[in-house]
Amino acid sequence: MSKRSSGMPKSMEGKVCAAISKYAMIEDGDRIAIGVSGGKDSVYLLYMLSKIRKYYRKKFDIHAITLDPVFNNESMDLTDIEAMCRELKVDYTVQRFDLAKLIFEQRKEKNPCSLCSKMRRGILNNESKRIGCNKIALGHNYDDVIQTFFMNLFSCGNIGCFSPKSYLSRKDIYMIRPLIFCKDEEIKRAVKKNGLPISKSKCPIDNSTNRAKTEEVIKNLERLYPDLRAKVMGALQRGHIDGWGIKNQGA
Repeated sequence: MSKRSSGMPKSMEGKVCAAISKYAMIEDGDRIAIGVSGGKDSVYLLYMLSKIRKYYRKKFDIHAITLDPVFNNESMDLTDIEAMCRELKVDYTVQRFDLAKLIFEQRKEKNPCSLCSKMRRGILNNESKRIGCNKIALGHNYDDVIQTFFMNLFSCGNIGCFSPKSYLSRKDIYMIRPLIFCKDEEIKRAVKKNGLPISKSKCPIDNSTNRAKTEEVIKNLERLYPDLRAKVMGALQRGHIDGWGIKNQGA
C-alpha cells in the first residue's frame, strides 16, 4: 500500500514556488534584497530566486547583499560568490563591518549570537532600503523553522516562530523566507549537485550555538516521536501561529 501524499511538491523548485505562493511573498514590481551570508542556504536562495524570476508571472528583480563581520580580523573570501552573481546577472553588494571586535572583544557578550543577528539585521535593513529594495529574502529553511519553535519554547516559554512573511513598519520593508519548505539535507544535496560556491563562516563559536544544541535535542526526540518536525510544522499552520496559517493567496 502506498503512503498517502502530503501534497507538498517533490522538487526543490516546486517547494520554493509553493512557499512563495502560499504566503504571497512576491508581487509585481518587487525589488528583493537577498541576504547572502555565504552559507549553503543563502547561496541556494540566490540561485533559486535567480532561476524563478525568469519565468514567474509576477515580475521581480533581485540584488544580493553580503555583510562581512570580519571575524578573527579576516575578511571573507567572496571571489566565487561574486563570480556566481556575475554569471546569474545579479547585482551584488558587499559591506564589511567590524562587528566581531565589538561583540567579542569590547562588549564580551554572553549571548553573542543574539546581538550579532540583531545588528546584522539592522545593517541589512538599512542597506536594502538604500539600494531601493522593498523586500528582503532570508535563507531560513524547514529545519530552522522547527529549531526556532523549540528554542522559543525552551528558552522563553513561548509558542511561536519567525513568520514566513513579515512587515517591518519602522523600515517599511518586508521579510520573506522562500526556503521554509526545503529541508536542510535537501539543500546540501542541491548545492553540491549544482556546484554552488560556499564561503564558510569564520565565526569563533560556529557549530556551538544554542541553535546547534537545540538541533541535537530534536534529533533525540525524533527517536521517540517519528515525524516530529512534520508534526510541528503542521501544528504551526493549523494553529495559525505567527502568520503560518494564512490561506493561499495565489501568486
